[in-house]
Amino acid sequence: MINGGFYTKTGDKPSQYPSVVIAVDDIKKSMTKIEKSGGKVIGEPMDIKGFGMYVSFYDTEGNRVAIMEPTMEMKQKAEKR
Repeated sequence: MINGGFYTKTGDKPSQYPSVVIAVDDIKKSMTKIEKSGGKVIGEPMDIKGFGMYVSFYDTEGNRVAIMEPTMEMKQKAEKR
């Protein structure tokens, strides 16, 4: 599952880029893969209640992307679609 959004770029928020969030099975393993591939994880994963564990990273070309390990409930909802 991939999710995200687009944001209006304004003078007071010049760094509003499209947001891409990629679902992963194991956030810690994915963080390790990102780092080993030359990306840079930004901080530690945070728990978003009811959704899952989330963390952003920069890929090797400087794009900001995020990964999320969905809760079991979110995985089940995605399977029903």
